[in-house]
This record gives sequence, structure tokens and C-alpha cells, in this order.
Amino acid sequence: MKLAFIGIGNVGFALANNLQKKNHEIFIAHNDTKSESVINAQKRNSTFKALPIQEAIEVADVIFLATPFKANEEILKPLNFKRKTLVDCTNPVGGGISHGLESKVSGAEKVQDWSANANVVKSFTIYGFENLENSTFPNYNVKPIMMIAGNNDDSKKQVGLLNSDLGFDTLDTGNLSQSLHLEHMTLLWVKMVRANGHHPNFTWAYLER
Repeated sequence: MKLAFIGIGNVGFALANNLQKKNHEIFIAHNDTKSESVINAQKRNSTFKALPIQEAIEVADVIFLATPFKANEEILKPLNFKRKTLVDCTNPVGGGISHGLESKVSGAEKVQDWSANANVVKSFTIYGFENLENSTFPNYNVKPIMMIAGNNDDSKKQVGLLNSDLGFDTLDTGNLSQSLHLEHMTLLWVKMVRANGHHPNFTWAYLER
């Protein structure tokens, strides 16, 4: 697939780099294609192409949003996603590692409001970037799970294929409103690791009898 990344920091680069290794074509979507973040990402992976955001959306099959949540409204509102899949990899984190929208609505639903003609799927948020860089756990005979939420089944299938390429099994948790609970899982992980010193190299698994 052709994949566009709005945001190429720790999360965006980890996803883009590993998906490029699976023969996906990566476009960094940035309106300043000579910015420091773009240049640094291209130094680390020279196959990445850079295009202005709307141009990257035009050529992409799937678009990833991996920006700080507070930047999302300004970035998204001018864009036309043409009913393409927009993968929301962002989280509204507030002070004291709290939910930045006071748990009244998920960040993903706000992303959908700001990008009304996209099919938003929440994914790649319940762990830190360390487990996106390396999803392998050789001591176990199960794959880590990546939980997703969204309103469009075809878009969720697309994201499921990308999950597989990244080494994850997919668990579809339901409609986009379920993203609120996934964002609370993120806060749990972040509090354990970033605040309380737990090592980051752990994930959740789905065991079914």
C-alpha cells in the first residue's frame, strides 16, 4: 500500500519504518518538506518520500495521524480525506497523565469530527513506541494484540492487514466510541512506564478459549 504519515516522531517513524520493510511505500505528509523532522526521518530511512499534506493524502491508500493531540484540529480541518482510512495514533493526555477530554468523549471521535470525510480507525495507541519498533516476544507462542475501533468495516480490515505486517493480531473492539476505553488503556500503560518506572517492553495478549 501507499501510506502517508502526518507526524513522523517516535510513533510515526516506528510504524513507517517497519511498514516500509514490508514493501509499503511511505510518504511523509508535511507542508514544509524541508523541515527538521522530515530531514531527520529521511536520514534514518532514505526511501521515505515527502509531500505536502494534501498531496500525500491524494496518493495514499491509508493515512496515519501521529501528531501531538493538541495539534490535530488545526491540521485536520482544512484537509479532504476523500473517504480514505485515517488511522488515529494519537491520545489526548492531560495533566497528571489524565484523559485530556475529561473522559467525556474519545480523542478519536474528535478526530472524526475534524476530518468529517475520513473513515477514522483508532489503532497503535495502547503501547509506547518501543513496542511498535519491535513487536516480537520470542519466549511466547502468541502474538501481542493490537486493539482497534472504528465505524467502517472496510477501513478496519485495511488496518488489520497492516497490524499483521507489524507482527500484531487484531482485536476489533467495536465502533469508534470504544476508543475512549482504548485511550484509558493507554493511560494505564503510560502511568506504569513513564511515571512509575516499569520497563516498556510489554504488551497485552488476547487468549480465547
